[in-house]
Amino acid sequence: MVNHAQGTGSWQHSGASGRHAVVIGGSLAGLLAAHVLAGHADKVTIVERDRFPKDPQPRPGVPQGRHAHVLLEGGQLALDSLLPGFMAELRAAGAPRVGMPSDMVQWQLGRWFRRTDPTTYLYTGSRAQIEHLVRQRVLANPAVTTVTSTEAVGLTGDASRVRGVLLRERGEAARTAQGQPRTLEADMVVDASGRGSRAGQWLSAIGAEAPEEETIDTGLAYASRIYRDKGEQLGTHALAYYVIPNPSQVYGGGVIPLEDGTHLVVLSGVRGLEPPTDEEGFIAFAARLPHPFIHDWLLQAEPLTPLFGYRSATNLRRRYDRPGRRPAGFLAIGDALCTFNPVYGQGMAVAAMSAVALRDALADPRRTPTTRRVQQALFDASRQAWDISSGADRKMPGAVGNAFASGTLDRPVGWYLRRVQERYPTDPVVGAAFRSVLTLASPLTSLFAPEVVRAVLLRPAAQAPVEPPMTREPTSGPTPREG
Repeated sequence: MVNHAQGTGSWQHSGASGRHAVVIGGSLAGLLAAHVLAGHADKVTIVERDRFPKDPQPRPGVPQGRHAHVLLEGGQLALDSLLPGFMAELRAAGAPRVGMPSDMVQWQLGRWFRRTDPTTYLYTGSRAQIEHLVRQRVLANPAVTTVTSTEAVGLTGDASRVRGVLLRERGEAARTAQGQPRTLEADMVVDASGRGSRAGQWLSAIGAEAPEEETIDTGLAYASRIYRDKGEQLGTHALAYYVIPNPSQVYGGGVIPLEDGTHLVVLSGVRGLEPPTDEEGFIAFAARLPHPFIHDWLLQAEPLTPLFGYRSATNLRRRYDRPGRRPAGFLAIGDALCTFNPVYGQGMAVAAMSAVALRDALADPRRTPTTRRVQQALFDASRQAWDISSGADRKMPGAVGNAFASGTLDRPVGWYLRRVQERYPTDPVVGAAFRSVLTLASPLTSLFAPEVVRAVLLRPAAQAPVEPPMTREPTSGPTPREG
């Protein structure tokens, strides 16, 4: 494919034919990485444990796929950049578009949010729908092929360079092959296998070094179920409900719309306070939230699916960006590189933003795209989401892990950010800036713009609504551009 030396060698095209890239994992990060690599390789193969469904359906290999997903603005912009017109296609497929803060009844840090004009939008349709639409677009490229019902079990090559992957078929094909792995040669291997990636073991097996891992774990667990709204409250007065946990109130809950007119309900709690997955216990758990509005909604709603639980919500970052004995031609992306507490809704956005970073690093005419340099670009694409997620979770009671170190600027910056959070629910200027950061559409530095600093330092925090604001405030100006 290209020359891949880790530190000083280049990724400049060698001019040879038959260049082959392999992507391990066919979820959003893997699909988008394959789309980018198809511009630099003659063939891209996606290796996936599951069979891809023909319709937008959850897959067994995505255990969190039945739970709540949102597509933040940063991810929307990235997807449209990678697949022009994608967001219009998603909207046409019925994905709900929730204006923030106008369309959501939201509680956080003991305060209700004013439902003023929207400054950003979330798309709250199912993950399966988004993945299905991306898969259709990516696999329409004849350069991209798939090997399904097959898992990667190792790498080939040595500490200087990866030369392929070891594959083992699953199901009936595995019995025919008697469990023996086969080799799929590649000039580049991209690990997009998710938070359960075993690439560290594979690297060690070929004489390279596994990455260091950073973790922060609150023990968060959540349970989800799809309901039909029989009271007709949601969709008329609001599109979604959301209670965000914090160190003094560790229970979370949300009701979000799906593309078929139903609503997904998710309840969460930290270690020792996990939500149950039986009907009576689930509804009783909702009564622990700081206000009964979600509990009351559940009492009138019609359940449509079983309850599903999930208990793997650790913030985990693998430090492939740090120096080490690692082979050229190997990259990690998506959850295989950095995964977040899903309560912050960052995963799909970071997958898309990382694919943009991969595209830009490979095409940058100013710098030779070495493996190390491209991996650094992928790390940088996930940094802001990590700072938000891990920064909030390290303050939660009972949090454990090895990524609690703080810097010399943390105290004054923390004081300023606390004032930002106090004003976020009610101040339009601060709210717009903070939402743009939280949705990964703007950098953290935008919180220090002059108009934001004046609002944070010179204006007192405005009075928040005393009760849940079940209707939005009158529109006072133009809404932001269509996502």
